[in-house]
Amino acid sequence: MIERSPERDAAVLAALPHVPRLGWTEAALEAGLRDLGEAPAAHRWLFPGGPVGAAEAWADLADRRMEEAAAAEGLESLRIPARIRRVIAIRLEGSAPHREALRRALALMALPWNAGIAARTLARTADAIWAAAGDRSADFSWYTRRATVAAVYAATLTYWLREPVSVEEALAFLDRRLAGLARLRRPGAARGG
Repeated sequence: MIERSPERDAAVLAALPHVPRLGWTEAALEAGLRDLGEAPAAHRWLFPGGPVGAAEAWADLADRRMEEAAAAEGLESLRIPARIRRVIAIRLEGSAPHREALRRALALMALPWNAGIAARTLARTADAIWAAAGDRSADFSWYTRRATVAAVYAATLTYWLREPVSVEEALAFLDRRLAGLARLRRPGAARGG
């Protein structure tokens, strides 16, 4: 479980405007803390994992905000694929103002020594997407559902971060991925029937 606190959330949010210029670095975290009137060195105890820990904390905050927004919309009347689509749309819309910070976070997570954090972050986001969509499964499908949505979300995110792809174009890409999954799940699809 990732450590959560209002102070960590505030520090991450304050660093975001600095990340496009400075990357996910101690300098960006210090600049954000200065903006808050806090000691720049506070990032050392707020994010003992360093900048990658701050990027992970931001992803966790985005997960929580996505779940809150989905709950506020009341998606219960939608079918599961439509819920998944809406939840991912909420996530993309929430990330849109910080697109470059997200791009830089993904680049940081892509470094080989951050593979464990990247996998944990993607797994947590996939779980948050399903939770926001109302999934309460506790059987083997819990794992397969999360693995599937993790792959679809990662592909959609990668597509969206290409320039100049809009959120709407990314959602059209997502629709094609979800339609492909639906075709695969139809009886006889594996046999080509």
